[in-house]
Order: sequence, then C-alpha cells, then structure tokens
Amino acid sequence: ATVINRLHSHGKSSERERQAAKGKDLQPVCLEDAEASVQACGLLAPRYWLGRDMSHYKRYPAYKDSGVEWIGEVPEHWETLRIKRAATLRNDRRNDAPDGWTYIGLEDVEPESGRYAPTKGASRQSEDSMVGVFRAGDVLYGKLRPYLRKSIVADRDGVCSTEFLVLNAGRATASWLHRWLLTPDVTQQIEAGCDGAKMPRADWEHVGSIPLTMPHATEQSAIAAALDRETARIDALIAKKMRFIELLKEKRQALITHAVTKGLDPSVKMKDSGVEWIGEVPEHWSIYSAKRLFRERDERSVLGEEEMMTVSHLTGVTPRSEKQVNMFEAETTAGYKICRAGDLAINTLWAWMGAMGTARQVGIVSPAYNIYTPNERLDPEFVDLLVRMPSFAKEVTRFSKGIRESRLRLYPEGFFEVQFAVPPLAEQHFIVSRVRDKAAQIESLAAKTQRSIDLLKERRSALITAAVTGQIDLREAA
Repeated sequence: ATVINRLHSHGKSSERERQAAKGKDLQPVCLEDAEASVQACGLLAPRYWLGRDMSHYKRYPAYKDSGVEWIGEVPEHWETLRIKRAATLRNDRRNDAPDGWTYIGLEDVEPESGRYAPTKGASRQSEDSMVGVFRAGDVLYGKLRPYLRKSIVADRDGVCSTEFLVLNAGRATASWLHRWLLTPDVTQQIEAGCDGAKMPRADWEHVGSIPLTMPHATEQSAIAAALDRETARIDALIAKKMRFIELLKEKRQALITHAVTKGLDPSVKMKDSGVEWIGEVPEHWSIYSAKRLFRERDERSVLGEEEMMTVSHLTGVTPRSEKQVNMFEAETTAGYKICRAGDLAINTLWAWMGAMGTARQVGIVSPAYNIYTPNERLDPEFVDLLVRMPSFAKEVTRFSKGIRESRLRLYPEGFFEVQFAVPPLAEQHFIVSRVRDKAAQIESLAAKTQRSIDLLKERRSALITAAVTGQIDLREAA
C-alpha cells in the first residue's frame, strides 16, 4: 500500500470523535483521540515527508539537469520549455454570454485545490463590462493575487471573469499545465513578476516565460490519472475532517445556548418565561427587559488614542490590531465612542447578523455603534455568551428598523425592548466558568483537527509537486 493508502486508513475520524460531534458528553479522552488521529495523519512538514515517506514511490532510472536552478534535476527523457511554447493564450472577449453558457468568476474557484466550487446565487457576469470566452479543456488561471493559486480545467464551454488567463493547452495536456501552475515553486516564480503590492496581478507575458518541465503526452496522462486517484483519497479525508469541525461548532453553540437559557442543573424545576424566544427557564430565574439591565454609554474620546476595537458576529469585540482588516480607515478617531471593560458593544448596522459582544478592555469604536453598560444584576461574560447566540440575533431583528433585512439597524429604543432571562449572579459566574471550560475542550479539538487538515493540504501539494517535477515515478501507479 502506498503512503496515501495508509494515510487514508489510519487518518480517518475515530468513533469517539464522531460520538463527540453528535452531541455526546465531551470527555478529555476525545482530546487524546484527536492527538492520536492527528499523528496518524502524518504531521510532517512536506520536505520531511518527501525525504522519508516518498521513498515508497519509485524514482525514475536516470536524471539530467533541467538547466533551471529552482527546478533542479528532471527525468532524462523529459523536456524543459517555457509555458508559452506548451500553451497559447485564448484572448476572446464579448459583452454577453450565449444562452446556457456558464459564467465563472474568481470566487467560483477554490484556492490551492484546483476545484470548481460555484457560489450560490445568480450569474455575476454583469460585474464585468467584458467577459472572457473559454472552451472545454481550457485552463483558467486566476491572474489576480496569484498566491491564492486558483486554477481549473474547464469541462464545458463558457465565459469567465477577465481576471482569468484562459490557456489553450497544446504540447502540454490541460491537466498537466493546470497542476504545474498550482505548484508552490511556480506560484513563487509568478509572484516575482507581478505588479501591485496589495492586489498583485500576473500577466501572460511573464507567466508564459516561466519554465515548464514535462514528459510526452501519454506519460502526462498516466501521471495525471494516478494523481487524480491519490489526491481524491486525501480530499475525502479532508472533507470528513472539515465536517467534523462543523459538528464541533454546532456542539459548542448548543452547549452555550442550553447553559445560558436553561442552566446546568437538569433536575431544576422549570417555568414558562412568557417570552417566545426564551421558552422555559428555571423557576428561580428572573425575566427583565434590557431597559432594566443596561444604560446607554455615550462617552467620546478626546484624542482618539485608545485601542481601536472591531465588533463582528464571528469574534465579538476584539482589538483591531489582532485582525486583518482591509477597510477604509478614518483620518482621525477623535470623537469615537469609548467602551470600557464589561460594556456591551453593538454594531448597529450588523446587529441582525449577531455583531455584538462584551468588551474585555478599554477601547474605542465607531460613533455609529451603541455602547451599553450592564448593571449589578449581570456578569458581563454571561452577557457575552447570551448576546452572541444566533437565537438572540434573530430576536433583536424584531426590534430593528429598516426596509429590508440587510439594511436593518438596532437603535437603543429597540434594544431596550428585548427580554432577558437572568439567573442569580452567583449562578451566572458558575455557568460562565463551566461553559468556558467545556468550550475550551471543543476548541482545542477543533484546532487539532484543523491543523491536521492544513498538513494534509501540504501533503497533497507536495505529492503533486513531486509528480510533475519527476521526483517520483507514477507511471505504473496509473
């Protein structure tokens, strides 16, 4: 069995992982299982893997110097030439697409994998004043930000964004050219000739000048068939692990939702809260409107020198310096609103998506946001858990104003109408402590799984690179 076969059989999610994801009680042994699974997946850097596990593949009988430093040696019978000698640029343009033709935008191609993954919704061909024309068998290579490594082989005729180079494979098969363009070394060579720092863009003159090494067409097809089979196994394992992470996220949210709306004692007597979105709550909990729990804070920064904070549905309230934010920055932040540790910050425009949370430090936010200070009945961390639930975001939309969902805004008068289920303060502290501990276990397991996914992707890339540069011989594996 090849190393990929062993990877597939040993790396699959364990039964304990699957049970944890289905909602069973998460025990520490799940983390141990994850550790074993992660190790079985081969947490090895690509070079280490090539030096050890790649030995299970044969090498070619004889090699020669390719004449290109970054390529090195290639099989003796292979040819080295420039890409423009193996493919031609199809530069057809038109203003519209024929009926039934597919439109492909950059967003429809997955980075690195070389997979076509159409986005949901209607065609976006109107985004371009002109569109490129491609034919079945052409290679579509994303020239904008080539470090994303977006390339696919078209399986039909269609039109595409003009941010693609449409390449008609000639001496190189489409599959070979496509994989060559996806290798990290080739990507590095393409990037070196790009214009633009923030939005680098490749051009055909430079891409066409980059060397390509290849065998005759029959051997290219045999290698491609072997790669298709081996990478499909890796892709299947990656898909399983990605699904496992999604299940962990669902489990984490279910844990939080139950804890902050029902408590942690399964034997406690319940009562009807009288609030539809909350439902039943422990009998000793109280129901309050936000008006009785918060007061609005409108304190402004004089110089704007405090830490700038972002408020999103993904991370809550976090320092902007910790995130990659490519947005317009104001010339001055003097007059921005101050939020203090424990304050609830709500992104007025995106509250309907859940963009809110509790601040953990002093900072400033946009003057368009709203800041609320909780009273002594509330633990700020309990508030953070509660307001970041999807069900809470759905509830606040009822009190938001706007002509359509994407334009809804949550103003103070609307927020103060929202009802909260409030346990005694000591119980809030206990719930926060238990939830944080359990959530940390789930997040650790998800992080380990994500790390194994990242390294499987590296392994996939290393396998392709080794095959198309002739480091391994896959002719008999086809």
